[in-house]
Amino acid sequence: MSDLKPIEIVRELDKYIIGQDKAKRSVAIALRNRWRRRHVEEDLQDEISPKNIIMIGPTGVGKTEISRRLANLTDSPFFKVEASKFTEIGYVGRDVESMVRDLVELTVNRMRDQAEDEVMDKAEKIAEERVLDLLLPKTPVKAAAVPDSADDAVNVENVEEQVSEKVEEPVLEENPATDKTREKLRKMLQEGKLDSRMVDIDVTDQQGPMIEIFSTMGMEDIGMNIRDMMSNLMPKNTKRRKVTVEEALDILTEQEAQNLVDLDKVVDKAVEMVEQSGIIFIDEIDKVTGNHAGSGPEVSREGVQRDLLPIVEGSSVPTKYGIVKTDHILFIASGAFHTSKPSDLIPELQGRFPIRVELDSLGQKEFIRILTEPQNALLLQYIALLRTEGVDLSFDDSAVAEIARIAEEVNSRTENIGARRLHTLMEYLLEDILFNAPDVLEKNVTIDSGFVKERLKDVVADEDLSRYIL
Repeated sequence: MSDLKPIEIVRELDKYIIGQDKAKRSVAIALRNRWRRRHVEEDLQDEISPKNIIMIGPTGVGKTEISRRLANLTDSPFFKVEASKFTEIGYVGRDVESMVRDLVELTVNRMRDQAEDEVMDKAEKIAEERVLDLLLPKTPVKAAAVPDSADDAVNVENVEEQVSEKVEEPVLEENPATDKTREKLRKMLQEGKLDSRMVDIDVTDQQGPMIEIFSTMGMEDIGMNIRDMMSNLMPKNTKRRKVTVEEALDILTEQEAQNLVDLDKVVDKAVEMVEQSGIIFIDEIDKVTGNHAGSGPEVSREGVQRDLLPIVEGSSVPTKYGIVKTDHILFIASGAFHTSKPSDLIPELQGRFPIRVELDSLGQKEFIRILTEPQNALLLQYIALLRTEGVDLSFDDSAVAEIARIAEEVNSRTENIGARRLHTLMEYLLEDILFNAPDVLEKNVTIDSGFVKERLKDVVADEDLSRYIL
């Protein structure tokens, strides 16, 4: 999926996100430019930097969803962070570099899981042999007696050599009857007939030493590194557990999969993926813009921007997996900018986000499409949920139009939360049906406009009530 054309990227995004064509085109171009950069001459690759994007629009219009779906399309490392976490930098909050560390950590874990999945078949076979060894241990050949007198031995050196060979390489008995029994046990094991039998296995205690780290701003990563270092220095505790054969297979398979994976290669690949195709989504970037009053927390907000600047423009961030360069990580920022504007950002940071896209507010027409068109449409989700109870739920067109109209009306009269309003409306609309679904006798339920109006009329009519409920 990494070589998708821009029009193909937009087509894939259309399956989940309604409207916002400008934003889709911008992210599609940015993604395609990454593919183009990898195919230019090597001496130019490092010179081409990603064109970071600022998405401007109210909440619930699809800013986060566009970025998340984009990352899923290309299988790119993706991390979402709230800029407000860094607002009071120097006092409370996390170091801005922690978002790069978190992205690397998530990517390493994902790559490790993928590597373990690739060797799972081999791990299952090894685990099966280990379980068979527990059920039918192989017996070593009885060692030859050491001669007591000089008459029984040729010389002492030969005896010592024979004994040492026996100690170093114990010979396991090869008994045809034992092999036949082992194959019978293997067949029973594969058929699940031995799942309830109890066996004793040695399990490594995953918990490291209990070390409490009292850290200040930006020190939580140092605390994590100290814990990791101490856990590596301390000997790993193993304890014997009595478990069923079924549980033993799962535990041993997991252990063997971890042993088969080359963690160094996984880390190298993960770091390369982060550096070349990582995406960091910085939400609520408008919360760190100041109004230039020159006092109070505004100085701290501008300090956050100054700390973000080297990360966005490209720097080397130390992580527990090594140095990670951010030169080619794509940064997508978003914000509502109700009380501020992108030009309130410091000029240097503005220059690092050359592409600005304004997302449109959603109305009744878009709400109707959101309810019905996407592959994960909200109506389809509720229909699938109630189908598990044997209830066949359906919505006619008039009901969908009425839900969309009420969502637009409530958004205009109260706080505009975009498509998220549909979630609150649907929960209140279907509350009784969802509660009584296990015991209802009538399994075919059709929602029409009359039901929607009757259910929501009191809440919609009372503006104060709608502020609290919808």
